[in-house]
Amino acid sequence: MSLLAESGARSGQRRAGMSLRPAAPLAMLCLCAALIGTALLALTVGAAGIPLKRLPAALGLWSDGAANPLLARDQLVVWSIRIPRIAAAAMVGGLLAASGAIMQGLFRNPLADPALVGVSSGGAFAAAAAIVFTDSPLGDSLRFMQNQLLPIAAFAGSLLTTMILYGIASRGGRTSIAIFLLAGLAIAAIANAGIGLLVFAADDRQLRDITFWLLGSLSGATWSKTMTLAPVLAIALAACLSIARGLDVLVLGEAEAFHSGVDVERLKRISIILVSAMTGVAVSVCGVVGFVGIVVPHLLRLVIGPAHRLLLPASALLGAILLVGADAMARTIVAPAEMPIGILTAAVGAPFFLAMLLRQRGLVAL
Repeated sequence: MSLLAESGARSGQRRAGMSLRPAAPLAMLCLCAALIGTALLALTVGAAGIPLKRLPAALGLWSDGAANPLLARDQLVVWSIRIPRIAAAAMVGGLLAASGAIMQGLFRNPLADPALVGVSSGGAFAAAAAIVFTDSPLGDSLRFMQNQLLPIAAFAGSLLTTMILYGIASRGGRTSIAIFLLAGLAIAAIANAGIGLLVFAADDRQLRDITFWLLGSLSGATWSKTMTLAPVLAIALAACLSIARGLDVLVLGEAEAFHSGVDVERLKRISIILVSAMTGVAVSVCGVVGFVGIVVPHLLRLVIGPAHRLLLPASALLGAILLVGADAMARTIVAPAEMPIGILTAAVGAPFFLAMLLRQRGLVAL
């Protein structure tokens, strides 16, 4: 890149107001501390409660040598159930929140969200189709790789949905946000109709699995699924940081970003693939969980500003906190039963989304 382009890029970022706010470093430290605290609290709650005083022994940090008949149970619950579940919740929340921040930066609109515009529904439809297909006589030969097929199908469904949305909303190098959102609602309706057809054709076991995708739950989280999420999250965060400057400049418009030295089309392609991969993998683990990607980035912009080099990792942290906390509530509100986590995120996110719409109309302050 030429010196002129470098200078133009820096100038574009300054005009876009992308400087870090003074509270940004403190906010990041608070988010890290809040994530640790939320995870520790989530370890203690659930149908099998573990008091804080027994938690160090359950984690194997220390033992007073006294016989404890509950120690074996506590260790089994913590290491086999809760730690992989909390880790999966944190990574899924981080993926959904960061993908929402990318989509909002790409389309320059705080209302863009992978779940709201049908990307999650497309991934859930593909995953549901994989469930039914692998249990059919035609897909019997692929049943042994069902666990691997689900994330692949969810990713492919999310990618196809995102590409269709982008193709519909873009014309002449310009992207219409209104058309993007409306097309997303239409595609989500089509995907939900497909899911309804699969529900009608499914047997009892398939129906339970499909319902899992529709309502969202982390009850199926295991160490193997957590290990699948970890490299995806690491690669995604690294890729997010590589496109952060481009998203900062893109807020000024595609023409300005191009003249500032940003390869706009390449940025769009990378962003679309990232959003599809992050959403697809998250959907494959926990099903459809809405509103995380729209609430988290909007709140953080109010605190740390719009600079994506900080907004993207901060979104991942706050998304992790939100989903770990929501999962802990889902395990305790109706214990010993479990509430679908998608119900909790919708109960919080839907009023927030409505408040954002009213704020744009100037009816409320947020």
